[in-house]
Amino acid sequence: MALPILWESADLLMVGTQNPAMAPRIWQVGALCRAIADALEARFNPVAVRGEISGFSRASSGHCYFSLKDEQGQIRCAMFRRAAGLLDFVPRDGELVELRGRLGVYEARGDLQLIVESMSRAGQGALFEQFLQLKARLEAQGLFDTARKRPLPLMPRGIGLVTSLGAAALHDVVSALRRRVPHVPVVLVPAAVQGAQAPAELVRALSNLYQMALSGQGLQPDSAPKIDLILLVRGGGSIEDLWAFNDEQLARAIVQSPVPLVCGVGHETDFTIADFCADLRAPTPTAAAELAAQPREAWLGALAQMRQRLGDATWRRVDLQAQRLDAVSARLGRPSGLVARQQLRLARQAERLRYGLREQLQRRRGALQDLGEDLREGRSAALRLAGDRLDRARLRLELMDPQLVLQRGYALLTDAQGAPVTRVGQTRAGQALRATLADGEVDVTVSTQRAV
Repeated sequence: MALPILWESADLLMVGTQNPAMAPRIWQVGALCRAIADALEARFNPVAVRGEISGFSRASSGHCYFSLKDEQGQIRCAMFRRAAGLLDFVPRDGELVELRGRLGVYEARGDLQLIVESMSRAGQGALFEQFLQLKARLEAQGLFDTARKRPLPLMPRGIGLVTSLGAAALHDVVSALRRRVPHVPVVLVPAAVQGAQAPAELVRALSNLYQMALSGQGLQPDSAPKIDLILLVRGGGSIEDLWAFNDEQLARAIVQSPVPLVCGVGHETDFTIADFCADLRAPTPTAAAELAAQPREAWLGALAQMRQRLGDATWRRVDLQAQRLDAVSARLGRPSGLVARQQLRLARQAERLRYGLREQLQRRRGALQDLGEDLREGRSAALRLAGDRLDRARLRLELMDPQLVLQRGYALLTDAQGAPVTRVGQTRAGQALRATLADGEVDVTVSTQRAV
């Protein structure tokens, strides 16, 4: 039975009954957590609450974890797989929802949490509503018009990059560009991508790149190449994390870019005002880099084809002129001239043969080098893939360990025959049961029964 509690001005004054003249009771931490949990159970549960979702994540187990907040506070929430499977929508950060569940204490950390049993939409959250209002206003002003958006250059001479020095997006973009176009220089102008100061820093960084693009050089003479394309990137996060890219001043700065601008902010499902203003929206920072530069191998292949066509056309022209020369020489009717012409034709054929053999030998050597490189890269990739599979299998095996469930404060009840007890209807008053905990077993007796 839950202990009676006394509340005053939202402060817990007393649990149970106690003689004021006596010294305060010294609690064990776990016992205190359980007493608080009992008090919450008796005072509040079941509970319904409304607020905005923040930091939503879904674990591989199917459980969902997030915070519910408003202007005055927030509470941690957990929604287990069974309840999450009943959702008829995909929760997103910033959405206003109504939750029903039970308040409790996660004893392992002493955290107050809400175990969510059902969730329903209650309208858009405040941040998301601000996003929609700004989007509608800027769209009406023509900032999103597709007519003003420009195609990306096929072969940029230089690429401008705006992101944070500490962002994972920087590593992803640089790796992709180094792999695809290592010969193209990249000019990085760092800026904060999160926080109150981020919009102003992003606008300032873009302005610096615009100056380089318009002048055809860096901030100092001969310090940077011509900028033909700009990448504005940031990794994924909550709606609060990405809010700097929903700034009106940043939006207006993006549409003023003198060169095509690619925005790669967040994950594929994340959309910001910056995405709509850019010439092209990329689903991720890595995708932005890949869209900005065609791989070098594609251009080298096209160049090889053009060289082959040029060589063929040259030889056709030489053959045509040789035939014309033969026809003119034949009209002269001199045997010595005929012999000379045949010798000339043989010399040309021999030269063509030598040229063809050299070209074929060079192509065979290049193909062998490419094959060797592919084999080396394929072996390394296979080893990394096998290692990743092993890590994922080990993680899944660890997550299936029932000991983890017991360590989170749960217990396995069994009757005298060792059969699991999962329902109230399986018990009777006075029945002896055994509870298996994380570090051992205890015998318990059913005193009362209460179905939920």
